[in-house]
Amino acid sequence: MSTVSAESTGTTTAPTGTPGRAAPAPLAPAARLLPALGAVYRAQLSRARVARIPLLFVATFQSVGIMVLMRGVVDGGTEARAVVAGASVLVVAFVALNLLAQYFGQLRAQGGLDHYATLPVPPAAVVLGAAGAYASFTVPGTIVTAVIGSVLFGLPLTHLWILVAVIPLAGAALAGLGAALGLLAPRQELATLLGQLGMSAALLLGVLPAERMPEPIVWARDLLPSTYGVEAMARTFDAHPDWPAVALDLAVCAGVGVVSLAVATWAYRRAAVR
Repeated sequence: MSTVSAESTGTTTAPTGTPGRAAPAPLAPAARLLPALGAVYRAQLSRARVARIPLLFVATFQSVGIMVLMRGVVDGGTEARAVVAGASVLVVAFVALNLLAQYFGQLRAQGGLDHYATLPVPPAAVVLGAAGAYASFTVPGTIVTAVIGSVLFGLPLTHLWILVAVIPLAGAALAGLGAALGLLAPRQELATLLGQLGMSAALLLGVLPAERMPEPIVWARDLLPSTYGVEAMARTFDAHPDWPAVALDLAVCAGVGVVSLAVATWAYRRAAVR
């Protein structure tokens, strides 16, 4: 009986010793956070580009309309500053909180999370990329609202550059909250309802002057992430702004943003494995 070598028969031997089976190809390494974040952000920005104009119009028109209505009640002073700052941040709340909660609720209900789960991207990149894309749409509307409100109530335009800090920090806090609501809600309809309730809270507690609210409502206002962005912006309308207080409000807003985005990332992991 002759012996035929494995090379002549063309069969290969796997490292595990199983004849006739090739060694499995190694998996591609997982994408790093920053490149994956950039890819998700660009994809989300491109996907939502079609709805950008109507979205910006609705968010801006709503805030400007509220300021026009409040102009008949509020003449000036600290109340006017609160109205303008609250209406400006409301544009961020409309998109980052309300629409993002609806988006993640719909994504979970329709099985869209399964698609992201198959990609080698960190969960934080998915949450941060979607949140950043939605928050980016708020920049023009927030600036337009702040300028119109300042002219309407006779407030100075000198320190409106504070929006460079207020928009991303308030946007991060509200986007993280909106994403968490959408991912944790058991049903898509409930995610939509929670997002709308959150935006209503930002409207009532952010635009109305705190001096006219009952004490329990003021405590609830302090729990809303956007409150600290509103307070920081309102302080800059003073002739001599209290910059340490502004920095403290922005720091609180940033801290809330980190926590809310961390909760949203955890909620994404929890929803993706179910």
